Amino acid sequence: MPNYRCNFVAGGCYFFTVNLLERQRTLLTDHVDLLRDSVRRVRRLHPFHIDAWVVLPDHMHCIWTLPPDTDDFPMRWRLIKFLFSKGLPRTERLSARLITKRVSQVQVNQCAHKNNALI
Repeated sequence: MPNYRCNFVAGGCYFFTVNLLERQRTLLTDHVDLLRDSVRRVRRLHPFHIDAWVVLPDHMHCIWTLPPDTDDFPMRWRLIKFLFSKGLPRTERLSARLITKRVSQVQVNQCAHKNNALI
């Protein structure tokens, strides 16, 4: 099993890719309102800035900037995935895990809302 290492930087700007476990499903777009609500609820308790977010049927890409005092993006993803999964109708939840355990993360050096540049 690969040994994935994440770069944790307080106040960092990160690019994420999150996939459904079953890539042929379309849960993210079928239940996009639930996804939005899950993100809103997490942001209310654990703030972060959304620089960009794209939701596709089986995966999503987003860029976040965390507050200067935290680097804990894994906890935020855990809560979003939990709220989204638990909010789905029972028939949708019957398959095992809906979203992969591993979130692909890359630290971004500059974010658009900070420097008007995105690299």
